[in-house]
Amino acid sequence: MTVAIVTDSASDLTAEMAAEHGVTVVPLVVTFGSESFLSGVELSMGDFYRRLTAPDAPFPKTAACSPGDFAAAFRAALDSGHEAIVCITVGAKLSGTMKSAQIARDGMPDAAIHLVDSGTASMQFGLLVLRAAEMARSGATAEAIVDELRRRLPASKLYVALDTLEYLKRGGRISAAQAAIGSVLSVKPIITITDGVVETADKPRTRGRARQRVIELLAAEPAERAWVMHAQAPGIQSFADELARALALPRAAISTGLIGPSVAPHVGPGAYGAAVLRRIT
Repeated sequence: MTVAIVTDSASDLTAEMAAEHGVTVVPLVVTFGSESFLSGVELSMGDFYRRLTAPDAPFPKTAACSPGDFAAAFRAALDSGHEAIVCITVGAKLSGTMKSAQIARDGMPDAAIHLVDSGTASMQFGLLVLRAAEMARSGATAEAIVDELRRRLPASKLYVALDTLEYLKRGGRISAAQAAIGSVLSVKPIITITDGVVETADKPRTRGRARQRVIELLAAEPAERAWVMHAQAPGIQSFADELARALALPRAAISTGLIGPSVAPHVGPGAYGAAVLRRIT
């Protein structure tokens, strides 16, 4: 490839998937109390969930990738013979990661480094990263890849149903009273990300209705690919089967993966949903 694709760990690409598609992943920092780890490097997904669900565990926090880590990734790509770099980051309204990438790029003024703010997190922008990698492998220019990503951004959607309100409360997104009322009413909120901001798409009651509603939202328009995401949710394979039928996509074309540390602390264990890329002309 003459174009290197770089992203950050908030994309939730596994190490195996990143290697398969030739993508460099720069890690965010995850902190539990006084302990900090590079996501995906010093803290595996399994270790993250064990810590998240441990009794009396401190609420985890994430911090942006450092400019130095981006600079190292950019230099490695150029040193290996790439002529240009396209770097896709977690939404700038959600993290300072884009700012770090900008600092690294500004320190390398002679390099052809193109930055793209995904405006979102997790597998919604992971799908965009994979699309960029496909284009890079086919020989597309950096400019063509950036144009395609910007066309695709409005056509990507994400919906996640929460099984518990406890983690929204811990993260300060709702009050203890709101969490208590929601639990009594069996509310299972469905969240999405719009223009870089986390919003509530719906508030169905009961798990069954939430599952049905997530499928409805994801299948509201034709999609060409999907990626099921979950926080150790039970029955996730049957959900993926149902989504494949609703989207009229081959089941083998829908990947399934865990929601990573950038999103999981806020949605909590048991959350599930999917990201889709809508069809565009």
